Amino acid sequence: MSPPTAAIAQQLRQLIYYHLDNDMEENALFLAGRLHALDPRNPDGAHLLALCNLRLGRLKAAYDHSKEKGGKGAHLGCAYTFAQACLGLEKNGEGICALDRARGLWAARNHWNKHSEISRRHVPDAAACNRLLGKLYNAQGDTAKAMHHYIHALKANPFMWDAFTDLCDTGAVVRPSNVFKMSTDMISSLSDSGVLNGNDAFLSQQRFVEPKNPFISTPDIDPFNPSTRTGGDVGLNLGGSNLLSRLNGKVPVSNANGTGSHHLDVETPTSNGQIMHEDDVMIGDVGRPAVNEHEPPQAPGRKARVQAFTPSEEPPRMRSITSRSRLKTGSESTDATDIPRPVGQNGHKRTVSGHSMPPSEKVVDPTAAPPRRSVRLLNSISSQIRPSSSRLAAATSRDTETRERRELRKKATGTKGRATSTTSASTVGRVVSGNRKATVEIAEPAHKQDSRQQNGSMAAPPPRMGSVNIDNTREREALQWLLDLMLKLGTGYSHLSHFRCLQALEAFDSIPVQQRETPWVLAQIGKAYYERSMYTQAEEIFQRIQKLAPARMEDMEVYSNVLWQLKKDTELSYLAHVLVEQDRLSPQAWCAIGNAFSLQREHDQAIKCFTRATQLNPKFAYAFTLQGHEHVANEEFDKAMFSYRCAVNADHRHYNGWYGLGQVYEKLGKFDVAEQHYRAAAQINPTNALLAVKIGSVLDRMKKTQPALVQYIHAVSLDPRSNLARFRKAQSHLKLHNPTEALKELKILKDLAPDDANVHFLLGRTYKRLRDRTNAIRHFTIALNLDPKASQYIKENMESLEEDEEFSSDEDR
Repeated sequence: MSPPTAAIAQQLRQLIYYHLDNDMEENALFLAGRLHALDPRNPDGAHLLALCNLRLGRLKAAYDHSKEKGGKGAHLGCAYTFAQACLGLEKNGEGICALDRARGLWAARNHWNKHSEISRRHVPDAAACNRLLGKLYNAQGDTAKAMHHYIHALKANPFMWDAFTDLCDTGAVVRPSNVFKMSTDMISSLSDSGVLNGNDAFLSQQRFVEPKNPFISTPDIDPFNPSTRTGGDVGLNLGGSNLLSRLNGKVPVSNANGTGSHHLDVETPTSNGQIMHEDDVMIGDVGRPAVNEHEPPQAPGRKARVQAFTPSEEPPRMRSITSRSRLKTGSESTDATDIPRPVGQNGHKRTVSGHSMPPSEKVVDPTAAPPRRSVRLLNSISSQIRPSSSRLAAATSRDTETRERRELRKKATGTKGRATSTTSASTVGRVVSGNRKATVEIAEPAHKQDSRQQNGSMAAPPPRMGSVNIDNTREREALQWLLDLMLKLGTGYSHLSHFRCLQALEAFDSIPVQQRETPWVLAQIGKAYYERSMYTQAEEIFQRIQKLAPARMEDMEVYSNVLWQLKKDTELSYLAHVLVEQDRLSPQAWCAIGNAFSLQREHDQAIKCFTRATQLNPKFAYAFTLQGHEHVANEEFDKAMFSYRCAVNADHRHYNGWYGLGQVYEKLGKFDVAEQHYRAAAQINPTNALLAVKIGSVLDRMKKTQPALVQYIHAVSLDPRSNLARFRKAQSHLKLHNPTEALKELKILKDLAPDDANVHFLLGRTYKRLRDRTNAIRHFTIALNLDPKASQYIKENMESLEEDEEFSSDEDR
């Protein structure tokens, strides 16, 4: 007889997730094919088959297998996998429609604290789906909707880092302090887990851990038919061992039959029926749950209502209260009841531990009827043969008495039943006498205790209340520390995405040293130095990155451009060689090779290398920009314009592409169009002094000297170390007949660039305008020595020192 199909499918699903979790995608794909063939109409099989293909990078196969159920939004797993495949295949609209149709299956889910090394969720929650929708809308070009979904993803899960970085990259103004903070779900989860009231959580835990004595009356807790069950019935706040799971303390709850839940961190409402949590099932066609088969091996099930009794005894049975038992005396009533009644019913006092104490003297009820003769005879006999009160005698007689009592109860009638009750009373008296130590020692044989411990039925001693409080407090402090770290990293990245490099460097400097000395953080610091044109400092940072992570390829195109700016031919060639050896199919390696050829003025070879980089990654905007620069060097302006437009299409916030387009239009003499592109670049990067200088230069070409001067002044304020900005500012002052202001700028510039012939030549003209003939001849002579090629032009200015000529625009150039 073949096993049922459901059992086979369950085992296959477990095997598939086992191989996926251990990075054996090929094995998982093979087993997923068996599962899908077993029941082709089951959406779970289609989901796993598509998921395995997606993990292997086979996007078209994942798209095909998940389209039927995922495209309609009927199955959450299929819809999510289908949308991921659509993102890779650039079918963004279809992925958006699939997730929107499945919105009812994921909108109310939040799994931010449900993953650990012993539990997982294989279907996405609202944060994951919003993040994927944001990426789909961003790839489609709808920035507003992308920002909307990124914000919702971060509200649900502030640790979703790529949603934050993508939000910053869209140009949105983000306040990291409003992102990386305790969310409402976190606070409520912390409160529910007992972090805010550790003692109460421990007491509720202890109430279910400590074994119950069957002979102690507890009127508010009925061990046979409990009226309520709390979440600590099974699992005892075990949860996952990761930080967020331990903070929340969600535990599995057993079913009514005593069998443990199949899922180790399920919040299951307690009831008499079997109820599964919605997070632990696959969402099917019409929202019905299909069993989640990915789970760790089950722990041995706990036996219901056995914990409170020793293995050699069965639970005592409650006797019905008859009119005859009500008329007995107090002593007979006590002897005849297996479980003593609470205070007020049997008159017994209780010890501190809650055990009932026997009365010091017999209390006779005057209204009770005299005992029968048979009862008196049996009492006298039992008193003669009653074993001594020593612990050894009690241990010897306990099993015998229990077995006799069990047999006599089955046929207890008349005098024999009462005699049995009287005989068992001797044992009851010793149990409730307050001598708990004796009871624990002789409760069961050693071999039975060992077997119970192996089966996991005996609970471990609970931790102390103080340790629970301390652990929970530490976990909350750890979570807050993580949020603070994310806040500092996010603040630095947000500043850098808006090119506020100085603020970004300050934010990254506030990060702890062990976190700052990591490749990702150092790369951000290096890019900040690069954007500030501090190439020497940027080179040092990237050298540290190579020592920490020699195989790192990300951001190496920036390092190659730093070396190009520093004109370090040997270092750039070595970097290109190293990157090609590590990964010859990475666009960063080909960008480094292209920069090396460009520095050697082999522009055609550089263009081939940059073209190869764009073929490897069509979204690599920086390679398109470098390709355009080489076309400009070859005066191929049409090709350069095409390359720059490709860069802008790949990344609309890539300001270098806008700058390149402005440069082409400026060379073509279209100064007004060039100004528009320069301003578009400056709007993206408002802290770049070169862009302000370029705007001023095209305004100057259009005879707008005063607006040009405003741009130069702005450029100097952005970067006081910019020689070009100060030089252009001095030129504009001379054109506006302000030689004194020009002289101030030139004196500063002379100290910054003492070997620049243009600076000394402009100083000579300034002194000539101020009629300082001696200083004018001096600086003209220095300029002539520094640049002999311009000797004819310099000599013409020296010969005209005695003349009062106006400065023309040609001279200014």
